[in-house]
Amino acid sequence: MPFAIALAVLVIELSPAHFIYTGPLLTAMPALAAVTMGPKGTASAAALALAVSVTTATYNQAWGTLQVYTNLFALALVSVAGFIMSRAVQTRRQSELDQVRRIAVAAQEVVLRPVPARLGPVRAGSLCLAAGTGALIGGDLYEAVQTRYGVRLIVGDVRGKGLSAMRAVAVALGAFREAAHYEDDLVEVMNHCAAALRRAVAVPGAYAQEVLTEGFTTALIAQVPDDRVVQLVNRGHPPPLVLHQGRAQDLMPASPLPPLGLEDLFNGPAAKPESYPFVPGDRLLLYTDGVIEARNRDNEFFALPETMERIGASTTPSEFLDELHQALIRHTEGHLVDDVAMILVDRVDEEAGNQIGAAATSSPDRPQ
Repeated sequence: MPFAIALAVLVIELSPAHFIYTGPLLTAMPALAAVTMGPKGTASAAALALAVSVTTATYNQAWGTLQVYTNLFALALVSVAGFIMSRAVQTRRQSELDQVRRIAVAAQEVVLRPVPARLGPVRAGSLCLAAGTGALIGGDLYEAVQTRYGVRLIVGDVRGKGLSAMRAVAVALGAFREAAHYEDDLVEVMNHCAAALRRAVAVPGAYAQEVLTEGFTTALIAQVPDDRVVQLVNRGHPPPLVLHQGRAQDLMPASPLPPLGLEDLFNGPAAKPESYPFVPGDRLLLYTDGVIEARNRDNEFFALPETMERIGASTTPSEFLDELHQALIRHTEGHLVDDVAMILVDRVDEEAGNQIGAAATSSPDRPQ
């Protein structure tokens, strides 16, 4: 609106209709800009109004008249007041948004707790990044637990954002944390998560109609037993990556399966775990689609496999994820459009770990 006013004033003042008094219109420009355009927009509107006023006064040879100086004084007064008001409104809005974001992050951290640094035969690390989308809570989920069947991990992505997505995250994680310790079949663990989501959706009024008709959850469950393999059950989720001898390879499922919530649309064979080699020195990365779908200003996707290969193999899982995080931020210039969740696990050399533990136990300097 302020820039439309400037154009209208120029048309009037540079035409035979310049006898129309346009001073109040120019004075209104910074006031209107202060409502919605912020301090920078207000300053820009004020500068444009001043430029138009000077141009029209020069064109109409109106310098020296009281009317011109009155217009300039009123324009300066409204511009200063508008700038101060826009700064105050912006500061208050930012403070309110920061408060809501802190509450949202605190609520999300209660559900998505960091994974332990060591779980059985693996070292682990986790990372969760919220996209710059106001205070909306994301729908990414992850967890890693040590069970009698091995280390079990889950990563998933609930469609949508907000409280409905966070409620589904809590339901899926609760089912996984319970079933992971009692079900020996990895597929049954996934089935428990799917059943828990179906029960939650069936509660009247628990979810919006959009979630009931279009909601689904992609999920991937991995198991790292004592054997040098990793077993996967993938329900529509991006395939994990294994970094083996400096090369990143994706573990594509042989039989793709639908996401949780879309089982009725699938008539293929029953799900079963798929095994892949996972030897000491290998790194397994589980992630959500916010990583591989991150784009730069040239609309290019983030090259996750190449980035993994460039990061040093001597880093710990936490250091590796920190470097991956920095590469992702550089690629997007800090503008993530989707949430990001990642879990990285290293297969540890059991013999080396046992020797270190034995040496520590037999050391005469070991404190009692």
